[in-house]
Amino acid sequence: MTSNTNGPVLWDVDVRGVATVTLNRPEVNNAYDGAMIDGLLAALDALGQEKGLRAVVLTGSGKHFQAGADLRWINAVRKSSAGENLRVSRATAEAVQRLNMAPVPTLALVHGGCFGGGTGMIAACDIVLAADNAVFSIAEVRWGLHASIIIPQLADAIGVRQLRRYALTGERFDAHEAVRIGLAHKVVPLAALEAEGAHMVGHLLANGPDAIAQTKAWIMKSAWADLDERAFTALVERHSAKRQSAEAGEGLASFAEKRAGRWDTG
Repeated sequence: MTSNTNGPVLWDVDVRGVATVTLNRPEVNNAYDGAMIDGLLAALDALGQEKGLRAVVLTGSGKHFQAGADLRWINAVRKSSAGENLRVSRATAEAVQRLNMAPVPTLALVHGGCFGGGTGMIAACDIVLAADNAVFSIAEVRWGLHASIIIPQLADAIGVRQLRRYALTGERFDAHEAVRIGLAHKVVPLAALEAEGAHMVGHLLANGPDAIAQTKAWIMKSAWADLDERAFTALVERHSAKRQSAEAGEGLASFAEKRAGRWDTG
């Protein structure tokens, strides 16, 4: 059985073939940076080689599940070359899409904050359980960025109508609203989140693994996120270019300076 016990993404596989993948930057509320993206890709690579894998459970360490992108890191990336920006966008998009298309069931256990890219991660999971203290937002527009690389997964999860609201306003919403719009499946007390996750895993393990894999594959064929390479590349390129725009520069400056963005509307 493979495992990784250090770094920004931890993982292990138990004797049943159930993997737990833990986002592990609690000091910054599990905000993602290049190392976390690389760690998630490495975890998916390792688990892809695991014989007898039955399910993947995604969790976050500390007080929050995942607080979106580390905006200090994003600001550093935007100042690098266009090629490096493209590489970062592609790696991020691939991590979410590979989680989305995993052949085994994926289950996210969400507590605390789940913002930006975190909403894309859970939209890419088959089942999402939210603690009653969970708070969500698709907030990229607040910083002059956009969420193109997670929009297909979010469209599958919450539908275009809800996405048009929450990806355009950037407003926060609670766990009950997440269930109402389809981003999460169930709200449970924080203290019961792990136990409810174990109960759900029990349901998954009761089913035929090949039947599950084929069922998921057929479901995904009708999904927004079943992208060909041309469409995937277009999303990545637009995402990368937006990060290097003047508007993104102002948005990230407003974050660093703790002020409202001063947007050019001319």
